[in-house]
Amino acid sequence: MRLSIVSTLYRSASTIDEFCKRCLVAAERITADIEIILVNDGSPDDSLERALNLFETDDRIVIVDLSRNFGHHKAMMTGLAHATGDLVFLIDSDLEEEPELLESFYDEMIRTRSEVIYGVQGARRGRLFERLTGAAFFSITNHFSDEPLPRNVVTARLMVKDYVSALVQHLDRDFAIAHLWLITGFRQSPLTIQKLSHSKTTYSKRHRIDLAIKHITTNSTKILRYVLYSGLFLSTCSFLLIFYYFLRYLVGGVGVDGFTSIIISILFFGGINTLILGILGTYVANILLEVKPRPYTIVRKVYRESLYSGETKRQTALLDTSKLGAG
Repeated sequence: MRLSIVSTLYRSASTIDEFCKRCLVAAERITADIEIILVNDGSPDDSLERALNLFETDDRIVIVDLSRNFGHHKAMMTGLAHATGDLVFLIDSDLEEEPELLESFYDEMIRTRSEVIYGVQGARRGRLFERLTGAAFFSITNHFSDEPLPRNVVTARLMVKDYVSALVQHLDRDFAIAHLWLITGFRQSPLTIQKLSHSKTTYSKRHRIDLAIKHITTNSTKILRYVLYSGLFLSTCSFLLIFYYFLRYLVGGVGVDGFTSIIISILFFGGINTLILGILGTYVANILLEVKPRPYTIVRKVYRESLYSGETKRQTALLDTSKLGAG
């Protein structure tokens, strides 16, 4: 049985050596046929250099070097597309999800006969604000989504080859990967884990908001139905208000007081219209991105043992890379 471990690199220089060492120790308890796929997502530090050092000394290391930073979710999908294992373990390289969890995931897969075992965080880590925003993210996105996500789901998951093959068939250009994990189907079971906290999260408040908007607008039409219902409600209220003022004028001869009521009405309905146009514009923007036949990542170079012979792997890799800019 072949086991693939997939992870991404972004500002990972301080953890990559320990990560790979611990992954190999954990994987060797299950099988001797192992590969670790590291996707360099345009990391600005020396993560790639450190990964190349590991690649040069261990033929089980595979490096997928992206041409720039495309984002965590797209980098993960690219790594999964390069996995060749019968089982694929996806995990972040920051060591907040311990590589030793692999054995627990494998035991749970055998016990439940599931095709996917995904990690669920038992208690959210971080400061009060991070915990509150994390809970709000799942509450809001699940309320507006057609397919609610498991709460507190983490990156770590063990998957069979058939599931991974089905997952990478999705052709979305802009996506929230958690939704793709869910809608791909197969028999999936959760495993509660403890996620450690070694550093401040790289997901800023703006990033969290953008991710929530992306998840809602790329995976659900429910919010569009809410817009329709809001339009019907406001139209009904406006009609009733007009009817009320008309009756009041007929019965009592009382006209509508002027400037203030008009300004309030204009501001109210103007704000509603702007909100609706913003929502519709977000959906149109998603359509624009999806109809462009662009790959969601571009791979500069794949470093794999089978591609090199003769000279040292580092020398051959550097020569091949230099040829790309020749001429």
